[in-house]
Amino acid sequence: MEKVDKILKTFYNQYEEENRFKKSNHNKLEFITTTKYIEKYLKKKDKILEVGAGTGAYSLYYAKQGYDVTAVELVEENITKLKQGIEETMNIQVHQGNAVDLSMFEDETFDITLVLGPMYHLFTKEEQEKAIAEAIRVTKKEGLIYFAYITNDAVVLKVLLLEHKLLEYRDKHDEKFRLVNSPEQIFNLFLIKDFEEMMKDTNTVCLHEVATDGIAQAMQMYIDHLSEEEFEEWIKYHLATCERKDLMGYSTHVLHICQKK
Repeated sequence: MEKVDKILKTFYNQYEEENRFKKSNHNKLEFITTTKYIEKYLKKKDKILEVGAGTGAYSLYYAKQGYDVTAVELVEENITKLKQGIEETMNIQVHQGNAVDLSMFEDETFDITLVLGPMYHLFTKEEQEKAIAEAIRVTKKEGLIYFAYITNDAVVLKVLLLEHKLLEYRDKHDEKFRLVNSPEQIFNLFLIKDFEEMMKDTNTVCLHEVATDGIAQAMQMYIDHLSEEEFEEWIKYHLATCERKDLMGYSTHVLHICQKK
């Protein structure tokens, strides 16, 4: 875990995480979709925990709306940027911590728990299961947990095909083009069926699985050049189809939304 922490700190110290959802149309789609599904269940007095809050895109967004928000983030540079966005009127607490150990919080503390980044960077099944178990533990009964993860085949499509790295990556996948997951690659990848299998024996029921950006990453050269009116129409199409299993596999990000029993 120490090796992973070092790699992530180096990566995020160089990456403009705070601008990720603002850069272009294809980046905006993930935030638009995720907030829509959060607000489908969010109630006025809900307490929100965001684990792996990054620079605070979601935490600050909901704190500005008056929600009681707690943000946990591993990388110090991200925490500094998150704190810079806090206004006096916001009810938000920020902690440095790791998704696999939320012992700073008691059982059943939060109404909604967002785990929108940690599954990208947990490379062993043990760490993944710990992060899932901890998120469920600190969520109230009948509360909601949102797990985001990155899909294997979206990376095959975007990186290997569109970035012309089919030959360069020949030793980085198996015969079924399942890419090797290692800290050096920064991001851990899932097949949808494997994430579903991991969630099967948890104390939760799945409410939705959502392709939060659909094919936007692969088709960004088209989506980013849409007019404002055209992009609004694309958002309608995306939201109408983002739960279709036959379209989900090439979405870079998938959101597993579950309710604690």
